[in-house]
Amino acid sequence: MKILVTGGAGFIGSHVVDGYLEHGHEVVVIDNLSTGNILNINPNVRFYLLDIRSEDIKKVFEIEKPDIVNHHAAQISVPESVKDPIHDADINIKGLLNLLKYSVKFSVKKFIFISCAGVYGDAKNFPTPETEILCPFSPYAIAKFCSEYYINFYKNHYGIDYTILRYANIYGPRQNSYGEAGVVSIFINSLKKGDIPIIYHYPENFDGMTRDYCYVKDVVNANIMALTKGSGETINIGTSIETTTGQLYRIILQIMRTYGYATKPIYDKPKKAPARAGDIKRSVLSIEKAKKVLEWKPCYELSKGLEHTIKSELKT
Repeated sequence: MKILVTGGAGFIGSHVVDGYLEHGHEVVVIDNLSTGNILNINPNVRFYLLDIRSEDIKKVFEIEKPDIVNHHAAQISVPESVKDPIHDADINIKGLLNLLKYSVKFSVKKFIFISCAGVYGDAKNFPTPETEILCPFSPYAIAKFCSEYYINFYKNHYGIDYTILRYANIYGPRQNSYGEAGVVSIFINSLKKGDIPIIYHYPENFDGMTRDYCYVKDVVNANIMALTKGSGETINIGTSIETTTGQLYRIILQIMRTYGYATKPIYDKPKKAPARAGDIKRSVLSIEKAKKVLEWKPCYELSKGLEHTIKSELKT
């Protein structure tokens, strides 16, 4: 199949591109490099330096005629979405609609969209299933929420198939500190530089907020399965394991110490700061549907994934 991946120079998107290529697919990448890195782009793809809102996207569809669109490109910062909701919506909603327009016009067989756990807000049920009432807190999550409904409209009105993947907090090599799950990258880079990181928390949990951390290689496999499974479905991708920010930090700290970093006791007590606007107290996803519909489950435990990530980051 020929697959168009938007955001293919980004952290997760570039790994998905690599996975598709390894499975014998032809891949085309669109990225404006606003947060992506040209060094992440696999040399075996055709790359178009374009913004997803651009009308020049039409030319890419005309030339390439992709079978599948995998849409990873986005404004990915929750704090930035809080500061400037209009900018966030302009990229994340207008960009999506531009892609959907040309996906319909050029008869794309399937649209794979990347949503997020943030659409649930402060959920009532844990691990949170896809049937949970959606209550997004941040403009970033609101845009993802709206995007899911736009995609459903395009299926009902134009017949374009889709699979929506709601990601937990994804981490791994090539990650930067800008995105929704950038805390892993922030901790690693802080400890490399000799800084003491900050843990954001709510008054009732001084060990930080809880998140579901999923290794990027597992996410790649979910995107591969979504090529042929999950028609018209919205599916959580995570681990169903809840980890506080403090627990995450202590695992990273322990691994970093094996490489000679942060050996002094002062690092055992990172700085604390109140939660920021748009932060969710608790987030962990049920993956029962992913197991049944995609026949997918994660293979990497958190400590194993972090070991791979840290080893990779220390080489750069």
